[in-house]
Amino acid sequence: MKVMVFGTFDNLHPGHRDYFRQTRRFGEELIVVVARDKNVLQIKGRLPQEDEKRRIKKARMALKELNFCSRAVLGGIENRWSVLKKFQPDFICLGYDQKVDLRKLKDEIAKFRLCCKIKRMKSYHPEKYKSSYCRATKL
Repeated sequence: MKVMVFGTFDNLHPGHRDYFRQTRRFGEELIVVVARDKNVLQIKGRLPQEDEKRRIKKARMALKELNFCSRAVLGGIENRWSVLKKFQPDFICLGYDQKVDLRKLKDEIAKFRLCCKIKRMKSYHPEKYKSSYCRATKL
């Protein structure tokens, strides 16, 4: 079974690592989709502190440390959902506070004729390891 997660993964922290660990119960292969800078700017209205090359490098290093059959890939630029068709996950695991248009995601899953379940992961010390808090302390 393949599991896919999406995110910016800016300033990768223990909360992100726990998010990756939580996915293990859903499948053997984890595909981490790191958001493109252009898409982050469009969605969040600001660029991440780290560029996409640095963020994907850190994600790959974290996955290697977790010793999990996994890969980190960059999301699509024109169609950020194109990775669904390419990798055909069995599960999509969302972060506990990840803002996603679920209707759009379900439409894309149906469009690609995937049999894919969506799961929401639990938080990991959100008072301490939340990207917005980590970003604020780096300013």
